[in-house]
Amino acid sequence: MQSPKTHTLYGIKNCDTVKKARSWLDQNGIAYRFHDFRTDGLTSELLQHFADHLDWNKLLNRSSTSWRQLSAEQQSDLTREKAIQLMLATPTLIKRPVLDTGDKLILGYTAKDGGYAASLPGAGAAKTENYQTELL
Repeated sequence: MQSPKTHTLYGIKNCDTVKKARSWLDQNGIAYRFHDFRTDGLTSELLQHFADHLDWNKLLNRSSTSWRQLSAEQQSDLTREKAIQLMLATPTLIKRPVLDTGDKLILGYTAKDGGYAASLPGAGAAKTENYQTELL
């Protein structure tokens, strides 16, 4: 018998959305490992992996305080490469959380739509329009 798959939830521990996602996973008995960008770090390989499987325009959180603190020059003429460099330098620019199920990446979390229920087998069913998922 195989042991249940452990997912990895990426984010920042004091982010409210990450806290809600962690709570949902805990309440639904879904095993996961938490990777905090601030304490566990962020490598260019990991960020490239995210950008390879998710739309980098959605991965870059332009509604964050960190984005508003960037200069106009930093915000202008964005390319995938420039966005990745900005996110590496300032991980709070990454939309959170990112859930890696081993089969797909799920960007963001919305409790009102049932959390991750529609995206995780055996966790129930819910709407999925607020998630961007990509099969790996």
